[in-house]
Amino acid sequence: GGFGIVFKGTLPNGSHVAVKVLNELKGSGEEFINEVSSISRTSHVNVVSLVGFCFEGRKRALIYEFMPNGSLEKFIYEERSDNVRKLGWPILYKIALGIARGLEYLHRGCNTRILHFDIKPHNILLDDDFCPKISDFGLAKLL
Repeated sequence: GGFGIVFKGTLPNGSHVAVKVLNELKGSGEEFINEVSSISRTSHVNVVSLVGFCFEGRKRALIYEFMPNGSLEKFIYEERSDNVRKLGWPILYKIALGIARGLEYLHRGCNTRILHFDIKPHNILLDDDFCPKISDFGLAKLL
């Protein structure tokens, strides 16, 4: 991630999570609090779910649901190796529609309107079925 390193973890119940350990932040950690408050207010199939967080002294981490296919970026920018699947038009259409639905929800559907300000392929995560989920709310603004 742009503000830290992301690790794959496993919870005691066996479910996988993505743990985003944030770089040493200056000041009060405003971006961290912004991301936690933004994402904790959301619940939509096309927005990544926050499972938990750590805010202890200067240590900060966000715990998200794990997205096994990673970011959209690797499917559209990186050279494809044998282990990176080429996405066909039906899947690309499904991804575009899901991103649009997620943005519409953030702008109009949730109680607190959220403007993301950093939509890019790196911040679109894909689950097992290539369902897109908007992530990385560090630059989001609440309205």
